[in-house]
Amino acid sequence: MTTWVLSLEQAPALRVDLRGIVPAALAGLSLDQIERLPVFHGNDTLPLAELCHVEGVNGNGAMTLVLQGDFSRCDRIGWQLAGGYIEVRGNAGDYVGAGMTAGEIRVSGNTGVLAACEMQGGLLDVAGNVGDFAAAALPGSMDGMRGGTLIVRGSAADRFGDRMRRGTALVFGDAGDFLGSRMVAGSIAVGGRIGAHCAWGMLRGSIVCAGAAPSIAPTFVPTGHDISVFWQLLARDLARLGEPFAALPARRIRRIAGDLAVGGKGELLLPH
Repeated sequence: MTTWVLSLEQAPALRVDLRGIVPAALAGLSLDQIERLPVFHGNDTLPLAELCHVEGVNGNGAMTLVLQGDFSRCDRIGWQLAGGYIEVRGNAGDYVGAGMTAGEIRVSGNTGVLAACEMQGGLLDVAGNVGDFAAAALPGSMDGMRGGTLIVRGSAADRFGDRMRRGTALVFGDAGDFLGSRMVAGSIAVGGRIGAHCAWGMLRGSIVCAGAAPSIAPTFVPTGHDISVFWQLLARDLARLGEPFAALPARRIRRIAGDLAVGGKGELLLPH
């Protein structure tokens, strides 16, 4: 038995912490043992069976966990995931994929705040929108996303990629204010509109603005470097994902460097 399906029949009254419910923790457990696993519901703990109907499904391949229903009040899904596959058939709460190092998480709906925060590896694919501080740092930490791939097929709220250090984060739709703020390294690509203060305090890294060009601060300056070879490699890699990046290899590129206010050596790449 390699697949466990957790069905949430009604929304919980308080926030639920699912940080311990990952494929590796369920491997080798019986149905009865899984139903008795403790989860935080507010300040109290409840057995998992009081929140979800648990069902085992025979299958082949890697250990799989399916969360079925509206899990928007359930936080830390895939917390520090180190392998396996998690599928959320609905919305998810805060901290989805936080600190994950390997494996794969797919969400068919929207997520709350801090999705993929301090992610180090693996794949998080969100079909809907993500809240504030996705691919960013946990409160009090200096480093945000550190590796892996985050794909947002909807839109992103404010502070997407704040303090991002490594990895690739893609937004097919629009992004909010302070995109890539205090970014240290890594790559971000946005297919739609970008809010105010893009790349504020950026140190290094690359932001591809595939949609409308954002408002650019005076601390960013154009460069005359020929980056056509690098651009073709990057553009073709992004084009494999389809719209809105499919036409990037055929477009010319303009490079803007900064944020010079902090001695930054990052870049905004503006196709035209």
